[in-house]
Amino acid sequence: MWCFTDTAVKGRQNSVGHVMPLRREVLAVYRRALRLANDWGKYASQSGDVLAEKEYIRSESKKIFRKNRYISDNETIHDHIKEAETRIEMAIHYKTPYPRPVNIPQSVLPPLSAKLKKGQRRAIKQSKPIYLKSYDDSDT
Repeated sequence: MWCFTDTAVKGRQNSVGHVMPLRREVLAVYRRALRLANDWGKYASQSGDVLAEKEYIRSESKKIFRKNRYISDNETIHDHIKEAETRIEMAIHYKTPYPRPVNIPQSVLPPLSAKLKKGQRRAIKQSKPIYLKSYDDSDT
């Protein structure tokens, strides 16, 4: 569910000797996701699946946060922070921690036996919402 970003900034310093300012933002988003997991009972729509959903939030947060730990480009880090915040807000709003389905434009889909063309791959990539940008095609 969660998309987090660069933990590699932890301990890195810029030329002036200060710890990179994004580290604080990244850790704040990660802590917010873990707090959401701990408090998920307040947000869950059904009380029966609360424990499974809490574990999903924790494990997904950890998995994606670690996957993106070596990102060092500030713009990419900001994109991942925005993605994480979007996923947290959507989980609270829709009362489900799982990602929402993605609707791909029907005109982009090839016949069953055909291979995707370059333009079709690009259109599918562009139709992917911000809250799923960290997922590869193999993850979704």
